[in-house]
Amino acid sequence: MSDKPWLAHYPEEIPHSIVYPDQPLPLFLTKAAAEYGDKTAIQFMGKELSYKELHESALKMAAYLKKIGIQKGDRVAIMLPNTPQAVISFYGVLYAGAVVVQFNPLYKEREMEYQLKDSGAKAMIVLDLLYPRLQKIIRSTPLEHVIVTAIKDYLPFPKNVIYPFIQKKQTGIVVQVENRNNNHFFTKIMEESPAKEVPLQTDVDRDPAVLQYTGGTTGFPKGVILTHKNLVANASMCGAWMYKYRPGEEVILGVIPFFHVYGMTTVMILGVMQGYKMVLLPKFDVKTTLKTIQKQKPTIFPGAPTIYIGLLNSGHIHQYDLSSIDACISGSAPLPVEVQQKFEAVTGGKLVEGYGLTETSPVTHANFIWGARVPGSVGVPWPDTDAVILSMQTGEPVQQPGEKGEIAVKGPQVMKGYWNRPDETEQSFKGGWFLTGDIGYMDEQGLFYIVDRKKDMIIAGGFNIYPREVEEVLYEHDAIQEAVVVGVPDPYRGETVKAFIVLKEGQHITEKELDDFCRSHLAVFKVPRIYEFRKELPKTAVGKILRRVLIDEEKQKNDQPAE
Repeated sequence: MSDKPWLAHYPEEIPHSIVYPDQPLPLFLTKAAAEYGDKTAIQFMGKELSYKELHESALKMAAYLKKIGIQKGDRVAIMLPNTPQAVISFYGVLYAGAVVVQFNPLYKEREMEYQLKDSGAKAMIVLDLLYPRLQKIIRSTPLEHVIVTAIKDYLPFPKNVIYPFIQKKQTGIVVQVENRNNNHFFTKIMEESPAKEVPLQTDVDRDPAVLQYTGGTTGFPKGVILTHKNLVANASMCGAWMYKYRPGEEVILGVIPFFHVYGMTTVMILGVMQGYKMVLLPKFDVKTTLKTIQKQKPTIFPGAPTIYIGLLNSGHIHQYDLSSIDACISGSAPLPVEVQQKFEAVTGGKLVEGYGLTETSPVTHANFIWGARVPGSVGVPWPDTDAVILSMQTGEPVQQPGEKGEIAVKGPQVMKGYWNRPDETEQSFKGGWFLTGDIGYMDEQGLFYIVDRKKDMIIAGGFNIYPREVEEVLYEHDAIQEAVVVGVPDPYRGETVKAFIVLKEGQHITEKELDDFCRSHLAVFKVPRIYEFRKELPKTAVGKILRRVLIDEEKQKNDQPAE
């Protein structure tokens, strides 16, 4: 079998290898401003910013950061939803030669404190609503400066006047930011700071652009060091994959959060690199998303399965015109085949599954958007990306197509390492290959399939059971909106299979009916023995179901002494 059998199936428009621009990430904004200066870069709730305005705003932020003492290599935290300020801040930090540290706005004080200390961030750009949380822990962190902004700062009139009253009604929070030396205001920076381009002394291969924290499944989050080259390479690969799209012409919907590496690369970096109009939504809301698609007519819609599931199951999707959508690449979690087929039927566009990790900037594999594809597969490696299946027994590459093992990857998008964790960095690589922690296999065509996370595999009665396979079957049932499968302790089988189910609105089904359905589609040892119906499942801000939270809940139940 060929070393890279997938290359034989590449459409002729996709190169096997790419020559990557040898320049720092922010210079793509400089280029976009020169080429598309008057074109809209950002559309946000009625407000528009041109590429020229975005570029000038980012330079103002960079100048101000330098003025308050931020130097090359210093870390600057950003804790914002998808807003113009998030994009301005991201590129502003990079223009200043500093390193972006993204924070999830849902973080509680303990999580914020840990990440601020671990990254050593000197400054933070934060939403006013989140400022009270920061105030509680700031004295125990290395932070020297806080820059505060509000949603209203980039809303058009009269929304900017009305919004604070809506915000107060929704949240009950009225934020008063203390006017003292280490507090700064975003709007004031934009009014007073000069917009001057400064030469960047950046080593694109070595210098970090982003410290992206990954939760993993155990222990504390780790800071993944992504260099300028890592991110430029991955966005360039993405551009090559989507070869039909015209620079400066497309509209990309930014509903997937930018503090997640997938949203950051496929919308905020790719969008600027290609001169696209980025339509931003600060959070995923079904009706707002549907209205925005109808009005703004995005052609590209990166998302996560739960976003597409949410739209399909809303009951409102057929009331809106979604025909502008041409392509969606789904990431962050497995895409059920049923969801793919239904969403394509509704929009007339393509929805394909991709695969990657925070450590790979993030994408390594995807299905062809306009070429042959296989439902259930995550597709083939991207240009300049190599992948192999390593035996679970020997750790060596498997010899036969279809043989399961751990997926390992190589490529210019693979991280430099984990921040301040040389031992963990060393453990995550083997012979130059990055070990993904995912179990999968490759078929004879070079298509890859994810079976499950190495850590999530269930061993029941000596049988290996992969939750994803059971979940795929559950999603085929018309009554089920969401499903997640975990292994729970069992005195006889070691572990047994439990399914957590969220039903579609107005649907009813019994455990017996579900059991019969699963038995008609699965070997008996894979069929869930326990079903638990819930109104909702725990999720990340991106919409990825938190399997680990459910596993921890089950462990706590089993650890409790009997009454």
